[in-house]
Amino acid sequence: MPNAFAGFPKEMVSFFRGLKRNNRREWFQPRKDVFDLHVKGPMIELVEALNREFAKFAPHYITDSKRAIFRIYRDTRFSPDKTPYKTHIAASFGRRGGDQVAVSGYYFSVSNEQIEIAGGIYHPAPDTTLRVRTYIADHYEELRRILSNQTLRRRLGKLQGDELSRAPKGFDPRHPAIDLIKKKDWILDVELDASLATTPRLQSEIADRFRLMTPLIEFLNRPLLAERPAKKLRNYFS
Repeated sequence: MPNAFAGFPKEMVSFFRGLKRNNRREWFQPRKDVFDLHVKGPMIELVEALNREFAKFAPHYITDSKRAIFRIYRDTRFSPDKTPYKTHIAASFGRRGGDQVAVSGYYFSVSNEQIEIAGGIYHPAPDTTLRVRTYIADHYEELRRILSNQTLRRRLGKLQGDELSRAPKGFDPRHPAIDLIKKKDWILDVELDASLATTPRLQSEIADRFRLMTPLIEFLNRPLLAERPAKKLRNYFS
């Protein structure tokens, strides 16, 4: 049986600390082997370990590490920040099947400063937003039950995301779930102390929260996966 993830090496901490101070190609390129060995390599191991966890409670979300792990290179084309590299490493897990829409999924990132664990739908396209809002309007009691879970609230907090200032067009402003319908994102997001990254506890801290958010992930995906042909999924965590 494969071993559990032992944690990132301390060289990961040193690498990201240095990258934050020297975010330029001239610094990164001579240290790319350090990144590959001490950051990307362990990240692949962690993603594979989390895939083994998904097999127990959410097998449809198992994602090959090559697809799950984000590139460290930033897309600077439309950003005022022209620094070329991300100062964290991240991965996401989307559900297999469904149309090419922004589907609900899992996300985590690791750096020398923090660990972020998140899940849900972030910045969806307008047609996706409408489908989710309509589904919430018809099934809001189930969503309330999911979000009221005390363990979930203790370990992941409240539902987050940007929201409209008034009811969206076509929805009754007096609807009992208008607070949920007005949202533009539906996400759970928590930050953990960066010191966990170099310990064996990291895998279980991520996996346990992924397990807790699974009912929400599946709820949000239902209106997006129903009666749709199977195509490549997109997700909007970055």
